[in-house]
Amino acid sequence: MSTTSVVELASARHHCQQCSLRELCIPAGVSNEDVNRIDRLVKKRRVVARGEYLFRAEARMARLYVAREGAFKTVTSNAAGEQQVIGFHLAGELLGLDALGTNRHRCDAVALEAAQICEIPLEELHAVAAEVPGLQRQLLRVIGTSVGRDHDHVELMGRRQADDRILLFLHSLSQRFYALGRDGNEFVLPMTREDIASYAGLVIETVSRSFTRLQEEGIIAVRGRRVRLILHERVAAAAHNGTLRN
Repeated sequence: MSTTSVVELASARHHCQQCSLRELCIPAGVSNEDVNRIDRLVKKRRVVARGEYLFRAEARMARLYVAREGAFKTVTSNAAGEQQVIGFHLAGELLGLDALGTNRHRCDAVALEAAQICEIPLEELHAVAAEVPGLQRQLLRVIGTSVGRDHDHVELMGRRQADDRILLFLHSLSQRFYALGRDGNEFVLPMTREDIASYAGLVIETVSRSFTRLQEEGIIAVRGRRVRLILHERVAAAAHNGTLRN
């Protein structure tokens, strides 16, 4: 039996007006009346348990999702059943864009931790976006950001050194936390080392050694899944220049 449950709409902070993510989802300057219209788009707000699928590959696209709390990974599988993590999605980010071209999802989305999501029916979103100034531009901005993350992943996979891949991953994650209004200097990784290894095209032992080396060199501090960027400028330089070494 699924552990997914519908969250009551009357619950605290579960309307767009009170949502801490409002500025991420709704363009600046939108009237309260239009905010209420956007709020009515959300037909369901629900809890997704850790390890539960939000959607599966090949499923027909009927809605988009916004993660209010928690995080997700997107995963593809080959004919042999081998899986690869192709993306991570944090609270405040949109999920389901992979199906925009074909109307069918190209990957699985799995909750990395207990999460809350808003479901937005696609057809109704199109109708409201055509009438609410700025909402279409907001959607295009979100889509562009998603394409940018895909580009970052390709760049990460092109790095030869494992330490550089991990630094680029941490830098990208840091910038995303900043964009979401959270601390981008110190954060808890919602994903496991295995997930990071799959995403970065490495084996878990290599990922663990890279974290250890970077900590020993005083570039980052690691305690469990909590990471603090100590030499933030050096992390950024390695991300942009493609090498950790001076």
